[in-house]
Amino acid sequence: MTLRQLDADYRSFFALKRNGDKTAKSPRFKGKDDFTTMTYNQSGFKIEKGKVTLAQYCSKTPLTFEVPEKFVFGRVFQVSVFHDGDDYYVSVVYEKAAMAYVDNGLYQAFDLGVTKQSAVNSHGKFVVFKNSRPDKYWNPIVDALQSRRAHCRKGSRKWKHFHKALKKRKRKCSNQTWDFQHKLTRKIVDNTRANTIIVGNLNVKGMAQSKQSCSGLNRSTQNNGFLSRFVWFLTYKAQLVGKKVIEIDERNTSKRCYVCGREHDMPLSRRVMECDCGNVVDRDRNSAVATMLRFLSQNALWTGYQQFVGNLRKTGLPTPKLEVHSQEALPLRVG
Repeated sequence: MTLRQLDADYRSFFALKRNGDKTAKSPRFKGKDDFTTMTYNQSGFKIEKGKVTLAQYCSKTPLTFEVPEKFVFGRVFQVSVFHDGDDYYVSVVYEKAAMAYVDNGLYQAFDLGVTKQSAVNSHGKFVVFKNSRPDKYWNPIVDALQSRRAHCRKGSRKWKHFHKALKKRKRKCSNQTWDFQHKLTRKIVDNTRANTIIVGNLNVKGMAQSKQSCSGLNRSTQNNGFLSRFVWFLTYKAQLVGKKVIEIDERNTSKRCYVCGREHDMPLSRRVMECDCGNVVDRDRNSAVATMLRFLSQNALWTGYQQFVGNLRKTGLPTPKLEVHSQEALPLRVG
């Protein structure tokens, strides 16, 4: 499995090069400390009577792990053993049947952000979910530990002490972020009547490489997975309950007025869009509405489009012009 992991790394690198990614770099040397996960793919393990038994032994001791009774595995694809700090865990990847998707004519569009997620549904109602930011608390602590570790000789007693403390803090921050995103995505899926959820197809990797990127947000978007991992969690949780997450191109939805289509210069510090057509709206709400309109117009859902526009009028928001959005033909990808 170690050779397979290395082969997968190189295949990914060559695939990026073939696709024209000039920033792709070949895998670098990895020492023995980087390969600490035991992976069993399709064989080498046995699951029965609430226990996972591996084929290998540790000093003539069988590697057997108890599984809580609440877990009932279907078809098992992979079993792996990994350690996090001083603890060891068993990860079981198995197949779980998803419910059939049925379009009930209700939709909910999201504008994804690092600090909050803004959404609008087919009834023109808005909801905002604020993101928990444990990294705001842990990053200064991590930076201080990294600075102190850098002044120690690598491998020394003090270096090991700071290194262990650093890993513990990073793990704590990561676990808190994962926990919040799992709970938030479950809350969204369970509390929306819409069977179709629309999100933007964000190029998170390209955000850090953009000339207009904000260096202060790169650490949040790249290291903590606030955007890409949120969509991943939302997608698979929706599939389990018979709903679908659809990703569409959301280019310029924060810059373009959803009423008249005029584009504005909208730096991150500018949170309200004020257009000459009279539309004054929060930039995140504007993006959510534009995402919804773009999805409905692309898929020729004219009835849903008219109902959504009518519901916006009831809420007191300006109504968009149909011809602006119907002329756009942007790629759509179903998650």
